[in-house]
Amino acid sequence: MDAAGVTASIGSVGDAYDKALMESTIGLYKTELIKPQRPRKTLSQVEPATAEWIDWYCHPTTPR
Repeated sequence: MDAAGVTASIGSVGDAYDKALMESTIGLYKTELIKPQRPRKTLSQVEPATAEWIDWYCHPTTPR
């Protein structure tokens, strides 16, 4: 992990509270982008759609 510049979670073993925000975000991603647009068959189809969704999620122009 050090070579990638990634640090380990600061939560204790078995403690899900530090992962709740990430799990919620992944759930939104799947619900809003992946499941409604099935089937995406290749990585080249998923990558640009994911980049657009992340940009929208981080910089919303309309209320959710």
